Amino acid sequence: MTKLVYTVILLAGQRPGVDPLAEHFGEPFKALIDIAGQPMLAWVASVLVARADIGRVVVVAQQADALLDHPATRWLRDEAKVVTREAGASIAEAITATIEAMPRGYPFLVTTADNVLLTDAILDRFLVGAAGSDMAVGLVERRTLEAAYPGNRRTWLPFRGGAYSGTNLFWLGSAKALSLLAVWRHVEQQRKKARAILGAFGPGLALLIALRILTLGQAITRVGKRFGLRATAVLLPQAEACIDVDKVSDHAMAEGILRAR
Repeated sequence: MTKLVYTVILLAGQRPGVDPLAEHFGEPFKALIDIAGQPMLAWVASVLVARADIGRVVVVAQQADALLDHPATRWLRDEAKVVTREAGASIAEAITATIEAMPRGYPFLVTTADNVLLTDAILDRFLVGAAGSDMAVGLVERRTLEAAYPGNRRTWLPFRGGAYSGTNLFWLGSAKALSLLAVWRHVEQQRKKARAILGAFGPGLALLIALRILTLGQAITRVGKRFGLRATAVLLPQAEACIDVDKVSDHAMAEGILRAR
């Protein structure tokens, strides 16, 4: 059986304007914020390029090439697996354009430069769970995180039977996933995103989710049927998978975990 070789889209940009976390740490780019001795981008990239099943890492940002001028990321210029691509303000458009430009084709993994606690174990579990899907998203259940790190604050998606937080890990297994990227692009362009999401996924599904009538699995299945694809929610047992670095408190927690490793 031939082992799949993946292309990773590593999102390292930031929203228009001054990023508050980058400003706090005195860096021009969020991806270059130092954490436990090296930039966030370097932590994530080092995990990705070391894997035999990852053939290419595409660093996508508004000034992607400038991210590799930092003394601690310059090694990425000499890494054969790494390429850079410029991105605009739209994440969905950047991902779509990158997919269309890559000769290797599907599947693609998508993650972010602030996903600094990423490990081989997290990736292995995600890849097993996502295999065969047109689109998959990694999630951690609230009870998993709170058992390991009581008091940590995350954004939780409530469903019947549990609440879940994203892990900044996405699988795009076929061109069918582009239909969901188109929805994402539409939502990005709306001021009132909640209304845009209702219009994209349908008020019926949104109401069932809001009332916690559906489990996570049931909701994902319905989304997949609506867009004609096989969608999967991959539950990860590692609490660290959902701790990305968006706030100063996230930075402190992630730095402590990295130093303890």
